[in-house]
Amino acid sequence: MITAGIDVGNKITKALILKDGEILSRAQTPSGFVQKKAARDAFAEALKLAGLREADVAYTMATGAGRNEVTFAQGRITEVGAAARGAIKLYPEARTVIDVGAEEGRALKMDEAGKVIDFAINEKCAAGAGSFVESMSRALEVSLEEMGPLSLKAEKAVPMNAQCAVFAESEVVSLIHARIPKADIAKSIHKAMASRISSMVRRVGLQKEMVMLGGVARNEGFVQALEEDLELKLLIPADYPEYISALGAALAAAEKAGVK
Repeated sequence: MITAGIDVGNKITKALILKDGEILSRAQTPSGFVQKKAARDAFAEALKLAGLREADVAYTMATGAGRNEVTFAQGRITEVGAAARGAIKLYPEARTVIDVGAEEGRALKMDEAGKVIDFAINEKCAAGAGSFVESMSRALEVSLEEMGPLSLKAEKAVPMNAQCAVFAESEVVSLIHARIPKADIAKSIHKAMASRISSMVRRVGLQKEMVMLGGVARNEGFVQALEEDLELKLLIPADYPEYISALGAALAAAEKAGVK
């Protein structure tokens, strides 16, 4: 059976094609202002990569902030539900999931079947999402891709009092003027963000086997800062951490199609 999962995030839209539990293809595109088009474009590209037509797909499930814009999907699933299903598929032993994207971070606790027991979302403050690192990279005048590797070169972290993105940017500028090395500032930025995410994780319950997914999972500087704060090693899908919710949606689609 072939199913599809479409994850419409605030910044990036991902599509994943699944056949009998195995990933056939995946594709992504910027969400832009017209999320409906982004969903269609990502889906079309994933179909092309898999050598399939839309008619070959038995069921399509949408998730993400813009899931209601995916008008061609037969079903929808919440972000936390999709993240749980995708994570437990890859890591059956995991019970806690951290999902950090461009605009928000979330943590969830699940049972052995991938059913969500509790969750927390950081959606009101950019300091707990990828956009925080992006805005700080502009203040440091380095690319977003450089931020992680740069922070790993730090000799020490410096205290950052402001965690609000607006005030933190001013604080970064002040640190630059004080001639604090950029690497140390980058490490401090990641530590401040990690502190906010870890406090959210502790609210839902700290479990040793913990999965991290979302685009920010590719930021090695943030991952290190979060692991240090939580005092554990995170389980991270090396090749496609940003596609795990799309995978979860495709798995949910397979369940729905199987019921028919």
